[in-house]
Amino acid sequence: MTKRVAILISGGGSNMLALVKSMTEGHPARAVLVLSNNADAAGLQKARDLGVATSVVDHRPFGKDRTGFEAKLNEALDLAKPDVICLAGFMRILTPEFVAKWRARILNIHPSLLPKYKGLNTHLRAIKAGDFEAGCSVHQVTDELDDGPVLGQARVPVFPDDTAETLAARILPFEHKLYPLVLEKFATGDLSPVNLP
Repeated sequence: MTKRVAILISGGGSNMLALVKSMTEGHPARAVLVLSNNADAAGLQKARDLGVATSVVDHRPFGKDRTGFEAKLNEALDLAKPDVICLAGFMRILTPEFVAKWRARILNIHPSLLPKYKGLNTHLRAIKAGDFEAGCSVHQVTDELDDGPVLGQARVPVFPDDTAETLAARILPFEHKLYPLVLEKFATGDLSPVNLP
């Protein structure tokens, strides 16, 4: 049975695009919704152009009421009935209650080699630490920020003259390869790790 996938974004949606384009004939999953907290997210139109339904739940009217915001998120998700939720540049921290509702069904991509550098500014932190390699990780989402079982990683070298921007640009194509590979395995129930290159 084909798994239904909802993808949550906040911006341009490059990882969302990689995921949607990977779900072709023979794939165990299909994108049924792209949901954003930002009505101006460029990824929404890209999703529509690929024939994927979109929805917006703006977080701003809720202020600090995360429960109210997530109640509206859940309304949109419940209509789409996803088996899997992929966070793809969704810039909101989810509450334990939201995670519990979708337990073991949420994936996230993070631009570091977890468990290193949870949170923001991952590339700069790797450079400042003198790391010889950096990369990205796909993990199952748990109550803890950027935590949970790692299902895939891609590694790239850190060069002496790297900036956060050059390192991010080198890692991004690997994000676009890794996330679809992990999703395809996850949709079949296979939790064995994917490692690139």
